[in-house]
Amino acid sequence: MTLPSGGDRLLDAVAQARDALIDDGAQPGAHRGADAEGPWAVAHYFEADLVGYRGWQWCVVLAGAPGSEEITVSEIALLPGTDSLLAPAWVPWNERVVAGDLTPGDVLAAEPDDPRLVPGQVDTGDEFRAESESTDPDDVAQAIGELGLGRSRLLSREGRDDAAQRWYDGEFGPTAAMALAANHSCCSCGFYVPLSGALRAGFGVCANEYSADGRVVSAEYGCGAHSDIPAPRGAGSPAFEAYDDGAVEIVSTAARQAAIEQTPVRVAAE
Repeated sequence: MTLPSGGDRLLDAVAQARDALIDDGAQPGAHRGADAEGPWAVAHYFEADLVGYRGWQWCVVLAGAPGSEEITVSEIALLPGTDSLLAPAWVPWNERVVAGDLTPGDVLAAEPDDPRLVPGQVDTGDEFRAESESTDPDDVAQAIGELGLGRSRLLSREGRDDAAQRWYDGEFGPTAAMALAANHSCCSCGFYVPLSGALRAGFGVCANEYSADGRVVSAEYGCGAHSDIPAPRGAGSPAFEAYDDGAVEIVSTAARQAAIEQTPVRVAAE
């Protein structure tokens, strides 16, 4: 862009642009050049030697006005260059999480419109209908399957009790590390599918792909991916709200330890 008559002084104001950076607390390097951003605006670029900002550059935008010799600083910014080291594109946490990421103490809330969940108290037609006068063949087949009719051998009470004890004491029982760190139990989770028969009251199968997917879990087991976990209110991770990292106080652990070691210790007289 061609500057109007008198605008060349903005291109020549390298020293003023550098002074603006120094006054702002920066330490600019060599001048890289200047570009006209408008009829009366010029951007000056300086090398930036900052840890973690390889290839970045300081930018100072100077502005003027027709008939005036005054030059003002419009903006100061740190911008990436063509060979800058940049962070990868941001991907929301709920798109990055995969099965196996959940650990004891983690919280993973389901989205309000999660297609894997539906509101409770909805008649889906899967349960027996006491008010119906007709017999549904599917209902009969379900009852026959739960009673074990048609199979030559069935699980004995001893075999059932042994399995129940193994599951209760195992990786997906109430004493597991994941369960102890959870605030909710599986028996109240929308992803919990109860077993049929005598084991129905105590065990079910997890249908949450991010948790114990496909495993038999105790009704007293729990994890951070319970269907009733509330979503985070801010833009932070599932476990923490967003915070201002500019307000983080940096403390030298070495200096702190030295201060502790120099503190006199009083020993009580016997």
